[in-house]
Amino acid sequence: MNDSPDTPQDTPQGTPQNWPKIGIGFHFEDIHQGMRFRTASRTLTEADLVNFCNMTWLTEELFTNTAHRGEMALTERVVPGALVYSFCEGLMLPMMQDTGLAFLHTELDVKAPTRVGDTITVFCEVIEHRLTSRGDRGLVRTRNSVRDQDGREVLVYTPLRLLKLRGTA
Repeated sequence: MNDSPDTPQDTPQGTPQNWPKIGIGFHFEDIHQGMRFRTASRTLTEADLVNFCNMTWLTEELFTNTAHRGEMALTERVVPGALVYSFCEGLMLPMMQDTGLAFLHTELDVKAPTRVGDTITVFCEVIEHRLTSRGDRGLVRTRNSVRDQDGREVLVYTPLRLLKLRGTA
């Protein structure tokens, strides 16, 4: 028998695999139209920019060239809108962890440049909430306003997601 504090032991409630799991996202029934919430925040670093550009091969000099910044349209060290969007989806993960079934659609609008060193937060409002035609899942659309540390809106997108109903597999 292992008495290590890092190893859960069997209890009268069952084996560790049967213990309740924390960190589960919203089920369809937990959400209502007009509901508002925000994510945690994330600072965008130089390493994030370099890794994202290398991974996606977004080699636009605006993102990858640090020389002669004064000659470029944006002189500050900016990050691609695709990076901002991708990081926002990561920040949104707690909303749908284990309850999200599909990402179906979005419209996306980049409102302002986001710079290396900016800290982003996603502010969400549920703008659509309905059952599917089969009635066994829910459709939820949010308006996601991404704001930097100064409250400036830098990106807006409106994802439509398919979520589980409580008690469904």
